[in-house]
Amino acid sequence: EGTMIKSLAAIAAALLLLIGAAVFENIYVTNSFENFHEELRTLYEKTDGGNATGGDAEAVRTAWEARKEKLHVWLPHNDVNRVDDTLSETVRLVAEGDYDLALPKIEILLHLAETLPASYALSLSNIF
Repeated sequence: EGTMIKSLAAIAAALLLLIGAAVFENIYVTNSFENFHEELRTLYEKTDGGNATGGDAEAVRTAWEARKEKLHVWLPHNDVNRVDDTLSETVRLVAEGDYDLALPKIEILLHLAETLPASYALSLSNIF
């Protein structure tokens, strides 16, 4: 009986650790993408107004680069690469002043910043 109680306690502790890690991951990823979304929104508004510079777009990419180093732990490589590729195109287009082509790219990035965190959240739809 004592061994059974120890086993149940160990299982409960492991379960609590897993739940805690999942909650931390969800909060961290969500916060990272909320900040990224705000930066993209600012870039979108500047680009839409014709005031964006290559430096503005590069600042967003620099912030993403710092963030992605930690996000690699939580997100699959393919999702991070999708953001990288689209952001690189966006930086080039903004730097060249091609705002009409840059805006749809920023819209894609905004959509990714909204949907990627939910894809990895602790929810029944992601578990089953």
